[in-house]
Amino acid sequence: MPTTDTARATDATDVPRAVNATDASPDRPGRPIDLRSDTVTRPGEAMRRAMAEAEVGDDVFGDDPTVNALQERIAGLLGFEAALFVSSGTQSNLCALLTHCGRGDEYIAGQLAHMYRWEGGGAAVLGGIQPQPLPHRADGTLDPLDIAAAVKPDDPHFARTRLLCLENTIGGRAVPMDYLRTATEIARDHRLATHLDGARLFNAAVAAGGDPYEQARLIAGHFDSVSVCFSKGLGAPVGSALVGSREFVAEARRWRKVLGGGMRQAGVLAAAALYALDHHLTRLADDHAHAALFAEGLRDVKGLTMEPSGTNMVFARSAPGLDTDELRDRLARRGLLCAGYPGQLRFVFHLDVTRADAEQAVRIVRETLDEVATG
Repeated sequence: MPTTDTARATDATDVPRAVNATDASPDRPGRPIDLRSDTVTRPGEAMRRAMAEAEVGDDVFGDDPTVNALQERIAGLLGFEAALFVSSGTQSNLCALLTHCGRGDEYIAGQLAHMYRWEGGGAAVLGGIQPQPLPHRADGTLDPLDIAAAVKPDDPHFARTRLLCLENTIGGRAVPMDYLRTATEIARDHRLATHLDGARLFNAAVAAGGDPYEQARLIAGHFDSVSVCFSKGLGAPVGSALVGSREFVAEARRWRKVLGGGMRQAGVLAAAALYALDHHLTRLADDHAHAALFAEGLRDVKGLTMEPSGTNMVFARSAPGLDTDELRDRLARRGLLCAGYPGQLRFVFHLDVTRADAEQAVRIVRETLDEVATG
């Protein structure tokens, strides 16, 4: 994959090689510093206790009290009438696409948007919905002029453009509020619905400063529907939520059933998400700080150009001649796991990574690059 600014805007959930039992940091015997993604977190004791003690019912019948409590909580937090608890961000985005669009309709999204590039083409495969991908600018956003130009005329020769999909964060970058306002106003001017893939919405909210709950509500308020993940920075083991109007969520619930998404006694999972909302949201600032510390610690290193995102991700662009696949393997053997592509590595900080881990990660990268340089 190319290493342009546009390429770095991606929010890829890479699948690097499996972790071997021997891969361990010297400071963490038996366990590596895992910076492949913020999806690798493990629930702690308190979260596990909340899960074990959760009151449950049958969510397909709508009578799991913990799921219902989570849905009410996240809908209210983001300023919507209703919410639907689903197994994953991919399922949440797909339910949104199938609800907003019919067969032969079209949605606009970024070329590197997760829901276009990294979710198996579900909208086209299962919904007959055509994607209209647009190029990203250097900051990961779409040019408003491109958005307007992509809307098809009302003519039987064309798919019917129905929906604009944006992502925040995108490649770890928080999207400015003014941009969200501009882009969604263009969509409304063209009678399009709007959806936000907010897998890391709360990272964007924390990066905005101030009360992150309020910032999350302000971001979400620009859209007709929003998907938000609990299993990334918030550290829950499973689950996302799709929020929107009552009518929208009722229709999305039907699509969740079609997709096999009924989870029955899902309160044990919803309890983890509720715990995360209470205890893991404001601490996302720690992840951002650790990412910044890591990037700064390697700012002058030879062979890699560090590019912090401003949230919990750091991208490292390699100098010509440096094999990043080999470098990634060498880092893993020293106890540091990361993800990436030829020419680029990605390091993602999360609640299982301490400041000491971030400092150790700096040392491992420096030592490994020295090893590469000396052959």
